[in-house]
Amino acid sequence: MDGRAPRIKNRAPAAIQITAEQLLREAQERQESAFRAPKQRVEDFEELHEYRGRKRKEFEERIRRTRGSIKEWLQYANWEASQNEFARSRSVYERALDVDPRSIQLWLSYTEMELKNRNVQHARNLFDRAVTLLPRVDQLWYKYVYLEELLQNVPGARQVFERWMQWEPDDKAWQAYIKMEERYGELDRASAIYERWIAVRPEPRVWVKWGKYEEERQKLDKAREVFQTALDFYGDDEEQVEKAQAVFSAFAKMETRLKEYDRARVIYKFALARIPRSKSAGLYASYTKFEKQHGTRTTLESTVLGKRRIQYEEELSHDGRNYDVWFDYARLEEGAYRDTRSEGATAEEEETSVGRVREVYERAVAQVPPGGEKRHWRRYIYLWLDYALFEEIETRDYDRARQIYQTAITLVPHKAFTFSKLWIMFAKFEIRRLDLPAARKILGNAIGMCPKEKLFKGYIELETDLREFDRVRKLYEKYLEFDPANSSAWIRYAEIESQLEDFARTRAIFELGISQSPLSMPELLWKAYIDFEIEEGERETARALYDRLISLSGHVKVWISYALFEAEPIALPRAQREEEEEEDEEAEQKMVPGDPDRARQVFNRGYKELKDKGLKDERVALLEVWKTFEETHGTADDVAKVQGMMPVVTKKRHVDQETGQMVEDWELVFADDERENNPTTFKFLQMAHAWKSGLNKGGADPSKSILPGPPVAPPTAKRSAEDATSDMDSSDGED
Repeated sequence: MDGRAPRIKNRAPAAIQITAEQLLREAQERQESAFRAPKQRVEDFEELHEYRGRKRKEFEERIRRTRGSIKEWLQYANWEASQNEFARSRSVYERALDVDPRSIQLWLSYTEMELKNRNVQHARNLFDRAVTLLPRVDQLWYKYVYLEELLQNVPGARQVFERWMQWEPDDKAWQAYIKMEERYGELDRASAIYERWIAVRPEPRVWVKWGKYEEERQKLDKAREVFQTALDFYGDDEEQVEKAQAVFSAFAKMETRLKEYDRARVIYKFALARIPRSKSAGLYASYTKFEKQHGTRTTLESTVLGKRRIQYEEELSHDGRNYDVWFDYARLEEGAYRDTRSEGATAEEEETSVGRVREVYERAVAQVPPGGEKRHWRRYIYLWLDYALFEEIETRDYDRARQIYQTAITLVPHKAFTFSKLWIMFAKFEIRRLDLPAARKILGNAIGMCPKEKLFKGYIELETDLREFDRVRKLYEKYLEFDPANSSAWIRYAEIESQLEDFARTRAIFELGISQSPLSMPELLWKAYIDFEIEEGERETARALYDRLISLSGHVKVWISYALFEAEPIALPRAQREEEEEEDEEAEQKMVPGDPDRARQVFNRGYKELKDKGLKDERVALLEVWKTFEETHGTADDVAKVQGMMPVVTKKRHVDQETGQMVEDWELVFADDERENNPTTFKFLQMAHAWKSGLNKGGADPSKSILPGPPVAPPTAKRSAEDATSDMDSSDGED
C-alpha cells in the first residue's frame, strides 16, 4: 500500500439508497446486550451459609488488598447489617475505626446503621465517642443534639449543647442552642446563652442580635442595657467606635421604633462625632434617613452637610490636589458657618464652625503644586485669596488675614513667575485698614521684585484714585522704562497729562512715544495723538501728523482718515474757546468747518500713490469711500468723475507657470491704467460701452453718450465681464 486513497471506479449512484436514520437504527439493533449476573436463589440454610461465607471471603480479600479504602469497609459493614448480622457489622465498623478513627463518613454511617435498626443506646454511645474524639466537627454535634431532641430528651440535648459550647464553636452553634431554648419557652435561658456567647465572641453583630432578641420579647430596659453595655465595652477609642457602627445604628433604630426620637438623635450624633467622616458613610445614610422622617429643617440640613463632607473627603483621598473639590469644600463650610451665625448659635458653636473652615483652608493650601510651572499654580493661588477674604470679611481677624497674604507671597517663586492679583489684593487690604504706606510698600516691592504690566496698572490706578499725580508720573516713567514699546502705556500717560491740562507734556509724551522703535501697535498711538490735536482744534498740527504718518506707512486707511479729517469740522483752538466761554458761558460751541477741496486733493494724492505702488484692492477701497464722500459733499459731475475711475472686472488668460496650461483669472482693469498703457484699445472699449448703454436706453445716439471711462462691473456680473472681455479681444485684433 502506498498510502493513497483507493480509486473509485464506479461513481454512479446505488440502486437502493440508505438514509442516516436506517444506519443508526441498524447499529442500535446489532448492539450486544450487557452482561448480567445470573440470579441465585437460596433454598436452604446450607446454601445460605455457603453464600455468606463466599461473600465474606470476597470482602476480606478486598479489604486485605485495599486496607485504607473506607468505601470497601462501608460496603462490608452494610452488607453484614443487611444480613441482620449486627454483631459482625459492628465488628467490621470497629476494625474500620481502628484503621481511620477520624473518618467522619465512617462515624456517620456507623450511627446511621444503629439508628435504622433502632439501636438507640448504641447510637448514643457512638455519638458520645465521636464528639469526644472529633469535638470540632459540627455535623456530629448537630446529629447528636437532633437525636436527643427527637427522643424528647430535652435535658439530654441541653447537656450535649453545654458540652459543645465548652469548645466555643461558631455562631451557628450558639444560635441553634438559643433556638432550641426558644422552642421550649426557656427565654431566660436563651438570654443567658446570649450573655455567654458575648463573653466568648464580643462582636458587634452578636450584640445587635442580643439587643433585638430582648426587644422582641418586650424587655426594653434589658435591650437598652445590652446596647449600653456594648458601648461601654467599645469605649471612646476611634478604632473601636468605628467597629461598633452596627451597634450604634441598631440602638438608634430601636429607639426610633419605640418613638424615642431624641434618644435616637443623641445616639447618632454621639457616634458620628467619634467616627472619621470618611469611614461612616453607612451610619450617615441611616442618620439622613432618620432626619428626613423625624427631624426638623435645621437637623436635616446638618445631616446633609455631614453627608457632603464625607463625599468631599472621599474625593480628596483619591487626589489631594483637586483644587476644585477644595473650593467646593471650603464654600460648604463657609455656608455652614454663616447659617450657624444667622441662627443665633452660641459662641462655642461659632468657634467650632470657624475652626472647621480654617481646617479645610489649611489642609487645602498645604497641597502645594508640584514643579515650577505657573499653569499648575493658577487655581491654587485662589485658595489663599479666598482664605484671606474669609478672615477679613467673615471673622474680621485682620492680623490673621495679613499673615495669610504674607505667607502666600513668601510661598510663590517670584523669580520664575508671580501673580499680580495677589500683590494688588494685599495692597487693597492694607488700604482698607487705612495703612497707605504699607500698601505702597507692598506694590513697590512687587514692582522691584517682579515687574509686570498688571502691577504697574494697579499701582497707577491706586495713586490716581488718591490724586497723587506726581507719584503717577513717576510710576509711568518706571512703567515705560520697563516696557517702552507698549503703546497703551504711552496713550494712558498722555491722557493723564491731558486731564491735568499740561498740554506741552502731553505733546512731548506723544512725540517721545511715536519715536520709539520697535513699538507694539503704533497705529493706536498715532491715532490717539491725532485725536488729541483735533480735540485741541489744531488742524495744522494734525495735518502735519497725518503727513508724517503717511510718509511712514502710506496705508489706505490713513489716506481715507486724512481725507475725511479735512472735510469734517473741528472745534476752535483751545485759547479761542476759553475766551468765548468767558464772554458767554451759555453760547454754543463754534466749529471750524472742513474743506472738501482739500479732502479731494488728499483723495487724489492717495489714489496716485496707491496707483504707483500697484495696489489695486486698496485703490478700489479708496474710490468707494471717495464716491460716498462726493455723494455727500460734491455734485453729480464729481460723483460721475469718481464713478469713471472705478475699475472693470475682466477675464485674463495666461499660461500657468507650474502646469503650463492656459488659465483664466478675474482682473481689475482701471480706466486710467488702460488709457496710459493702451490708448487705442481704451478708445474702442469706451465707444463699445457707450454704444451698448445707448441701446439699453432706447436707441439714443451713441456718439453723444461717450463716457469718460468704462463703467464698473461687479465680479458676480459675469455676462457684463464677458462682454467687456470680448470687446477688448476684438479691439486687440483690429490693432
